[in-house]
Amino acid sequence: MKRMIIFCMLFFCSTVVLTAASPRTVKYRQIYQKIEQLETMVKDKDAELLHTPENPVEECLYTAVTCFKKGIQKLQPVSSQENAKFTKAIRIVSKLTYRDPGKHCESTCESYEKKTPKEFLKSFANLMQ
Repeated sequence: MKRMIIFCMLFFCSTVVLTAASPRTVKYRQIYQKIEQLETMVKDKDAELLHTPENPVEECLYTAVTCFKKGIQKLQPVSSQENAKFTKAIRIVSKLTYRDPGKHCESTCESYEKKTPKEFLKSFANLMQ
């Protein structure tokens, strides 16, 4: 009887461990949610246009992430009332890291088309998915 109970407990514990999301997945999901929040808080009119990578190839992912991280710092809130939430979201999104695979990419941030902050964030969200 004891063995059966121990076996059931081990089975249950292993099932729980296997279904838990990895910390990286949780982090990326949190960043994605913050990007979506920023879309509603960001100033879009009379704002600086940002270099926006769209559908980067595999060897250019590091460059694209770097461009997005630089662009995020240039965003401005639509109103001063949302400044605390906005700053917190920017801080969380800025923590995104991507390891350089060591492949050479021909494009630079400046080679990407400039778009509005909302289009910039939509492209960033697409990359995160």
